[in-house]
Amino acid sequence: MTAQGPAFDPVTLQILWSRLISMADEAAAALLRTSFSTIVRESNDFATVLMDAEGNSLAENSIGIPSFVGLLPKTLRHMLAEIPLAELRPGDCLITNDPWMGTGHLLDITMAQPIFRGDKLVGFAGATSHMPDIGGTLWSADCTEVFEEGLRIPPSKFLIEGKENRELARIIRGNVRVPDQVMGDIQAQVTATSVCARRVLEFLDDTGLEDLVALSATLQARADAAMRKAIAALPDGTWHGTVYADGYEDQETRIQCALTIAGDQLSVDYAGTSPQIARGLNSVMNYTYAYTVYPLKCALDPLTPRNEGSYRAVSVAAPEGSILNPRWPAAVNARHLTGLFLSGALYQCLAQIVPGMVVADSASPAPRPVYTGRDNNGDRFSQVLFGSGGMGAAAHRDGLNTTAFPTNSGSGSIEAFEASAPILVWKKDLMPDSGGPGQFRGGLGQEIELEVMTQESVRLSLIADRMKHPAGGLDGGEAGAPALVQLQDGRKPHPKSRSTLQPGDRLLMHLGGGGGYGDPRARDPAAVKRDLADGYVSPEGAQRDYGVTP
Repeated sequence: MTAQGPAFDPVTLQILWSRLISMADEAAAALLRTSFSTIVRESNDFATVLMDAEGNSLAENSIGIPSFVGLLPKTLRHMLAEIPLAELRPGDCLITNDPWMGTGHLLDITMAQPIFRGDKLVGFAGATSHMPDIGGTLWSADCTEVFEEGLRIPPSKFLIEGKENRELARIIRGNVRVPDQVMGDIQAQVTATSVCARRVLEFLDDTGLEDLVALSATLQARADAAMRKAIAALPDGTWHGTVYADGYEDQETRIQCALTIAGDQLSVDYAGTSPQIARGLNSVMNYTYAYTVYPLKCALDPLTPRNEGSYRAVSVAAPEGSILNPRWPAAVNARHLTGLFLSGALYQCLAQIVPGMVVADSASPAPRPVYTGRDNNGDRFSQVLFGSGGMGAAAHRDGLNTTAFPTNSGSGSIEAFEASAPILVWKKDLMPDSGGPGQFRGGLGQEIELEVMTQESVRLSLIADRMKHPAGGLDGGEAGAPALVQLQDGRKPHPKSRSTLQPGDRLLMHLGGGGGYGDPRARDPAAVKRDLADGYVSPEGAQRDYGVTP
C-alpha cells in the first residue's frame, strides 16, 4: 500500500493506524514473553509506545497500564536534553528511572531505542515496566526522601551501538536484591523496543512512506479533534470535587479538584490539595498528569485510539510543593496511594455535568504486600501480590467485581506467584456485602489470606489505603466496604510501613468494594434476589440495604 503526500483517505488512515497499534502490541507481547518477574508477566505493570522522530507518541499498546499513559514522550524529551540527538547511533538504547522525568517512582524503568532508516532517524520505540526491586528500603511508603527508596539511574545509554554498557549493568546488578530478575526484565524491554523498531522499518518499506512525519501529524490531529469534539459537547463552566485519603497515620490527605470547560478545551486545577508529605505518598506531576488525562479519556472519548494528540485539549495544574506536585527530593515510592484517588475527584465533577458517563468511585488503591527474604534453599526473593478491589457502579450497570480502576494491574496467576516466593495463598474469595449499595451495586471486593512458608523470618512492606475512606457512591449510592489488613491473631501491622513476619504467620487482607450508583431502594428486587442466589449479598444485607426480604 502506498500513501501519496501528507493527505490520507479515511480508509487508508484507519488501516495504517491499526497497523501501528499492532506494532506496539507486538512489542508488548515480546516484553511479556521474555520478562522474568511476575510483575510484568502476570500483573500487567508495563507499557510499550511507538513515537515519531520528535518524540510524539503515535501508538500505545492496547493493555498498557494507565499510569504510563502519555508519559514516555515526556521521559524521552528529558533523555534527549541530556543525550542530544547528534549523539545517538543505530543500536543505542536509552534508560532512566528518575521519578520526575519518568513515571513517578524509582521502581519503573523507562527505555527508548532510536529507530534509524539508513542514516535518518525516523522514530523511537519505548517501553516502561515496574521492576521487582530497585534496592533501597523495598517498595514502601514510609521513607522520608527519595534517596532512601533505591537506585536512581540518570538518563544513560544502556546499549551503545548494540552492545551492553557493562559498567552501568554492573552498577544495577550490584544494587538490587534479585539481580537476575531485574536484569532479565531490562533485557526484555530491550527485546520489546527492538521488535517495534524492526516492524517500523518493515512498515515504511511496505507503505512507501519515507518517514512517519506526515502520518504522525495526521493521526495526532485526528485524536485531538476527537477529544475536542467530546469536550465541546459539554457546557462551559467550572465544577468542583474533593476526595480524602487515609494519608500517613494522623496526616490525612485531601485532593481538591476544579474542572473547567471552555469551548473545546478542558483544564484541571488541583489548587487546595494537601501539601507534600515527608513520606512516600507524593505524586510527581507526570504521574498526576497521567491519572488525570486517562480517566477523562475513558469518560469522554473512550473509543478513539490514543496518542499524543489525545491529550492536547487537556491542561493539568497542581501547586508546586503539594502532594500532587512535590519538590525534589520528596519520597515518592508509593505515589499510587495518592494518584489513584484522582479519578474519584474528577468524576465527582463530571457527574454534575454528564452523570451517565462516569462510574462511582472504585476501591483502588487496594492493599499490596511486598515480601522479601530468603527461601528454604537460601535464595533471595522479592515478591509483591497485586490484587483488586471492586469497581464502581455505573448509571446503567453494576460495578465489576475485583476489577481495578483507574489502574488495570491485577494479581494474575496465583500459581505463578507461589512459584516465585515461599508464600502460600490459602484464600482468595469474594466478600459478600462489600459492594456499595445502590440502584446499581458496586463491584465486590475480595478476602485474601497468605502464609509465610519459610524457615526464617521475612520482611513485609505494606502499601495500603482505603481503611478510613472507602470508595464513595454517586447520585445516592453508598460507599463500598473499607479495606482491612491484619494478622491471624488480630494484630494490625502498620498499613504503610515495614515489619517482620515469622514462619507460619498469616496475613489477612480485605480489598474493599466499589461505590454504588443511585438510591439502593430503587434497585430491582429481582436483581437483589440474583445477588442473594450468587452469594454477593447476604440475607441481612438485602433487608438492610435494599428493603428486600429473602
